[in-house]
Order: sequence, then C-alpha cells, then structure tokens
Amino acid sequence: MADLQVVGGVKKLNNQNYNSWSTCISSYLQGQDLWEVVNGSETIQPTNEDTNGSMRKGKIKAGKAMFVLKTTVEDESLDHISEFKTPKEAWDALANLFLKKNDAKLKLLENELLCVNQREMTISQYFHKVKSLCREIGELDPESKIGEPRLKRIIIHGLKAEFRSFVATVQGWPTQPSLGEFENLLASQESLAKQMGCLSTGSSSKSKVEALYVGKGK
Repeated sequence: MADLQVVGGVKKLNNQNYNSWSTCISSYLQGQDLWEVVNGSETIQPTNEDTNGSMRKGKIKAGKAMFVLKTTVEDESLDHISEFKTPKEAWDALANLFLKKNDAKLKLLENELLCVNQREMTISQYFHKVKSLCREIGELDPESKIGEPRLKRIIIHGLKAEFRSFVATVQGWPTQPSLGEFENLLASQESLAKQMGCLSTGSSSKSKVEALYVGKGK
C-alpha cells in the first residue's frame, strides 16, 4: 500500500472533519477497488468454484481496507475500531460515533453564531471569529455552509453600535463592497475613530469620519 500517499494530503480523522474525511477516504477506497468490502456489498465468502482462492482474495482486500482506515484516523479514534474484524464494522462504528458528535458540535456552533457580538474585539478579531465559526459549521455540514451575503449580515448584526451609521452609509452605496473590502473599510473606520478619539464620544466627530468614506460609494 505504498500508493497510500495518494491520500497523504487528507487530515487524519478527528472530532471536526468527519464529513471531509469520509468523502475523501471513500473515494480513495473506490479507486483501490476496496469500497465494496467497506460498505458491505462484497462479503468475504468462498464460492463453490474456487473456495480457497476467493476466501484468500477477500481477506486480502479486507486487510487492505482496514489498513487504510486505521492509518487515516487519529490515535484516540483508533481505539474505537481496533477490536473490529471487518472494515464494514469499523466504518459503521466511526460513522455512528462522529455523526453524533458532529450533530452536537454543530448545534453548539450554530447557537454561538446566533449570539456572536463584537463586544471588546477589534474589527479584525471579530471578523476572524465569525468567519471561523462559519468555516467550522461548513466543515461539519456542507449543506449548512454559510455564503458571503449571510456572513456579512451576521457580522453587521453583531457590530458595536458605534459602527451602525457608517454601515448604513455603506449599504446605501450603489455598488456593495466584497466581504474583504467591507472588513478593510470598517478597520479603517475603527483606526480613524481611535485617532480622533471619537469611537464613543460625540456624533459630530463621527460624522466627520463617515464623510471621508461617502465619496467611495459614489
């Protein structure tokens, strides 16, 4: 199985990457003609024509499949399949274990995303926090992947009140900035506000800062 290097770029199975791991490993097993012994459609049973030969080939395929599974999971996950005799038993055990963990983790992440607020974080820290949560949700459940429009709405919802009037100005622009551009604009707003000492003091000073950006949207 030296050609196992084909999946060398795939991270070993852990508590957060079951979906991506299972997708990549199942594709690899199919390419190696091993998937049938993993999903149970091919059992290790001898035929009347070639009892010894069929049994031996089946055991070899099962052994190769088990080797792939055992060498592409983290050590703590290996404990859950070390006693199983067939690759199907091992595969099903991993699926049951991590799908349950993923569901619980997904609910926690979604709840955290609903409640996320900037609070004392800088713009850069806040954007990183929200994007990290969205990325983790997408990894656990590709169908729940959060696109840029929704991601931007989530970020706007949790911004400090000091940025609301500026965001309203930006939303009035005929051409909306990308997420990266929006982050840069807010970071610049944050930096200027700090320099002018107006992040929490006085609407007149804030208006001066906002005026610097009005022209960008025209």
